[in-house]
Amino acid sequence: MVAARQASGAEQTQSSPAALSVKVARPTSAVWPEELSASGWLEAWQEAIISAEVGQIRVTAVNADVGDSVSKGDVLAELSQDRLKNDIAALQASVDSAEAALDKATADADRARQLKGSGSVSDQQIVEYLVNERKAKADLDSAKADLASSKLDLERTRIVAVSDGVISSRSAALGDVVSQGEELFRLIRDNRIEWQAEVPAKQLEKIEVGTPAEIFSPRGTVSGTVRQIAPSASSKNGRVIVYVELSPPKDAPQPTIGMMASGVFRLGESEALSVPSTAIVVADGFSYVFVLDDEGSSKVTRVKVETGRRQDDRVELLGDFPADAEVVQSGGAFLSEGVTVNVVADETETAGQETAQ
Repeated sequence: MVAARQASGAEQTQSSPAALSVKVARPTSAVWPEELSASGWLEAWQEAIISAEVGQIRVTAVNADVGDSVSKGDVLAELSQDRLKNDIAALQASVDSAEAALDKATADADRARQLKGSGSVSDQQIVEYLVNERKAKADLDSAKADLASSKLDLERTRIVAVSDGVISSRSAALGDVVSQGEELFRLIRDNRIEWQAEVPAKQLEKIEVGTPAEIFSPRGTVSGTVRQIAPSASSKNGRVIVYVELSPPKDAPQPTIGMMASGVFRLGESEALSVPSTAIVVADGFSYVFVLDDEGSSKVTRVKVETGRRQDDRVELLGDFPADAEVVQSGGAFLSEGVTVNVVADETETAGQETAQ
């Protein structure tokens, strides 16, 4: 058949300009992995903010810095305790005074209760003694509460890690006087980093919790698994955030949060009908291939196609493209509808035929 086309092409060259020599082949069918590409940000799974719970106190020690791995309860920084210790001493004295006042009020109240009904003490005086006792008890409770609160503030001068993790930010500085609620550290909980991929809503049905993914971060390729899918799409771009938990090897560097990364979701495998990428001609925003009109013909027809996956140097053709079509393998950019071509044999195919003979 190829020889007949070559002879036909030779006859045509005698009466018309030389035809372009091309190689043709039928599309190849094979099982390809299904993938969905996306991009998104690398972020912390959860980021804990560690702030000062007491204010107007000086930082006396900073024990952790950005990048340090810490355990829950580790002391990250220390604040001055001098003022609080003085406050505690004063409040302890107030408690002692309130206890003494309560002892006196209780003694008076006990005598009033014993003398009630004897006529030696008026009912009004008895009520006054009993009220003084209740007030003294309340004053003591208030003084003890103030003392306990001050002791709690003393404990809070030790800024501790609220969870295992890695320090991602530090604003605590030695000698700085901090305000209550001021942020001192940020902590990546359990050092868990995730990929927050942005996926078009129409492609979301292909992804579910547990779908494997592969992320190409600046620090290397990392595997991951979908842990959660956002329940709503962005009003700005219509995309949905898919949260992918990363699983970097223990000896590999951890991805850096705050960076944009691309990746793919592994959706399984399916049959793919493909042609070499050189067979695809892009024009006017569409993809085309050139095919021989029919068997034995040297004329080509331009066919609009929809492309899908890519693997190595081949491109998948979607839709109902005929599997037995003879597609021009390269040089389509120099062809046009109905042009005559000179079909040449593929060297690999020719070698195979000679071996068979």
